[in-house]
Amino acid sequence: MGLKAAAAAGLKANSLRLPSVAAVARSRMMRLWVLRATTTVLLWTCLVQLTAVGETWGPRVLRGWPSCRMAQHLAVPGHVVDREAAALPPKRIYRNNGYLMVSCNGGLNQMRAAICDMVAIARYLNVTLIVPELDKTSFWNDPSEFQDIFDIEHFITSLRSEVRVLRELPPRMKRRVELGMFHSMPPISWSDISYYHNQILPLVRKHKVIHLNRTDARLANNGLPLDIQKLRCRVNYGSLKFTPQIEELGRRVIRMLRKNGPFLVLHLRYEMDMLAFSGCTEGCTHEEADELTRMRYAYPWWKEKVIDSYVKRKDGLCPLTPEEIALVLRALDIDRNMQIYIAAGEIYGGKRRMASLTSAYPNVVRKETLLEPSDLRFFQNHSSQMAALDYMVSLESDIFVPTYDGNMAKVVEGHRRFMGFKKTILLDRKLIVDLVDHYKSGSLPWDEFSKLIKSVHSNRLGSASRRTVIPDKPKEEDYFYANPQECLRDPDLLRAW
Repeated sequence: MGLKAAAAAGLKANSLRLPSVAAVARSRMMRLWVLRATTTVLLWTCLVQLTAVGETWGPRVLRGWPSCRMAQHLAVPGHVVDREAAALPPKRIYRNNGYLMVSCNGGLNQMRAAICDMVAIARYLNVTLIVPELDKTSFWNDPSEFQDIFDIEHFITSLRSEVRVLRELPPRMKRRVELGMFHSMPPISWSDISYYHNQILPLVRKHKVIHLNRTDARLANNGLPLDIQKLRCRVNYGSLKFTPQIEELGRRVIRMLRKNGPFLVLHLRYEMDMLAFSGCTEGCTHEEADELTRMRYAYPWWKEKVIDSYVKRKDGLCPLTPEEIALVLRALDIDRNMQIYIAAGEIYGGKRRMASLTSAYPNVVRKETLLEPSDLRFFQNHSSQMAALDYMVSLESDIFVPTYDGNMAKVVEGHRRFMGFKKTILLDRKLIVDLVDHYKSGSLPWDEFSKLIKSVHSNRLGSASRRTVIPDKPKEEDYFYANPQECLRDPDLLRAW
């Protein structure tokens, strides 16, 4: 009995000690868990701090940790990262009101100006801009897409800080368009920004996607906020870079010209389409005049059909002929040995009409004579890409002389002002044709003719000036892109862009 009692007492004592051991084990586990959690928090805090000061510590501590932005450079032997080139402007954060699709119309420089306007409008309306569609149905039938002419990646990234630009609509919005759930319209020409705020923005909010199907001259020249005007310049002179292929070929032409000394670019607007559209037939044969008239009637979007060429020329509304411009260049004492680069398409009348100019200036060249046919094979039948080459050469010329104030003449004039008021001779065509007619009739001697031509153009050289503003007559006032005076006040703009 005594042994049983002792055994029972021992079991009772053991049962009393067991909870104490379990409590100790739980306590140890808790301390271990707290230690691990604390260590994890400390390590995460260190990682965050190292990332935050990555410029200082990154190269030493985090070099082996790849990221999405670094991956493209990691495995390239000898690659040196250009931090300035790789740096992107910060994205502008804004509430997106909808999507803006645009279809440009016209030639290269008409579309170029329109793209600048559409970016400014998209920025003001806080919408997402879809990369503009270029005109493929006009007289030139150029099938080029935006990315065939302009560096699309640069266009998108350079505008990050202003407006969101996408290559195409997101899938959900694309389905809406396919179902016809969008609004398409041509905006009113020469509108101020209040028109877009009061008329277009409500349509964007209602339909989510709006398509502007005509874009030429849809934004006013004057009376716009300064930031809108400067954004138009920023797009034109910074964001609209040509493709690397066009840039490389353009630079090659410029090098070839520079090797032989200074050069003058003559924007000789004497192609068949220009003459048919304008109805100007000075110097043409009866057969040529009839051909141009038939062509004008064949294109329904050329509204003016009955044109008096004589009256129009006397009013200074016709492009100068090759014969007239040869006299003007001589009167201005342009050196006979100066290289004359013709920035234009095929001259109507060919060698016969060019004879006076090539006789006075034997160093007349074109891209087609400077380059091999193989160099231009990818540009053939792509008039906008060919015009892009002429645009590049025109910007870099020592003297730029347009014979008609079309879109290229105006846009190049403004771009050359932006580049430091490079010499651009802005011809007074009305006075010139009057003087030429008097000279050819024998009533005005050469010396007097030359003196008058020089006198008239002494202050028409593309120097600083104020745009002429004509209220309610925007077509008659100075074009914004020919003289973007708001962008020429700050000399730092050129260096910044």
